[in-house]
Amino acid sequence: MMRARSAGYMALGMVALTGGLLAAPAGPVTLSPQAARAAIAEIEKDRTTTQAWLKSDPTSYLATIDRRDFAGRRTLTVGRAADNDLRVDDQAFSAHHLRVTVEGERFRVERSDATAAFEVQGKAGFEPASSGTALVGPSSVKVGRFLVRLSHQGFPGLILFDPQSPRFARYKGLRYFPPDLSYRYELPLTPNPAQDVVVILSTRGNQRRAMRVGWFDFTVGGRPARLEAVRLLEPGVGEHDLSIFFRDATSGTDSYGLGRYIDVKKQPSGLFLLDFNFAYNPACAYSEHYNCPIPSKANALPMAIRAGEMDSHYY
Repeated sequence: MMRARSAGYMALGMVALTGGLLAAPAGPVTLSPQAARAAIAEIEKDRTTTQAWLKSDPTSYLATIDRRDFAGRRTLTVGRAADNDLRVDDQAFSAHHLRVTVEGERFRVERSDATAAFEVQGKAGFEPASSGTALVGPSSVKVGRFLVRLSHQGFPGLILFDPQSPRFARYKGLRYFPPDLSYRYELPLTPNPAQDVVVILSTRGNQRRAMRVGWFDFTVGGRPARLEAVRLLEPGVGEHDLSIFFRDATSGTDSYGLGRYIDVKKQPSGLFLLDFNFAYNPACAYSEHYNCPIPSKANALPMAIRAGEMDSHYY
């Protein structure tokens, strides 16, 4: 347990609390009328863009049609024949098209057939793998119209996307709480002095590892609240990428039962923007082909966060 160091901390509005030195909870940010209009416009734009992406994008959650986990194996095969680990019954694939091997934090993708072609995801889009082999990080490869996502997360798997997925016919838009800037905060991160590693349970039964980076303290309707921020210890996650997985009193009624996620953005001032209007559902709310972190008990808020994405009951 942390102890108060001096009267100076109290003068700065700090108190001692188990789990780190706790800053005085931040209230909602105060915005000028112009800034408030800009913030709401940003929220509405994000929602419009997200709905358009979900409706028809080749990487939409609704585009997923299959998944195979490595489950301790180093290599999976992809092709049209029935003996492949991931079978794709389409003429774009040869009988035995690809071999995908996990090599540490990367994947080696090799064609199994001399005539098999595939494209590798790069900064400028997809490019042909002319040599027939590629060593890449978590990303995607393209065969015909299909994408094969190389998902790592410490528990590697292949996710198949089809832009002609029948799931697109189930599209019914997204539901959101009305924009409410009383759920928008600019606040400091209370750092975790221990920087300890925690286990994040996931929807596929995996125990994912994360660094407990610190906490955000704020008020909701005048009531104090605290959320834990973590950094997933997985390939492709940046050193400064913070994740917040949370539940609240709306979970399982107005919002998705598992919980929701929210991204924080560091501001030039050194404070972080935490805006619940951008809270979103995990991919598992739309497809069974994902491995989603489950919010910890520490991030179960007793109050309702009536902001951000609601449950549209896709899956």
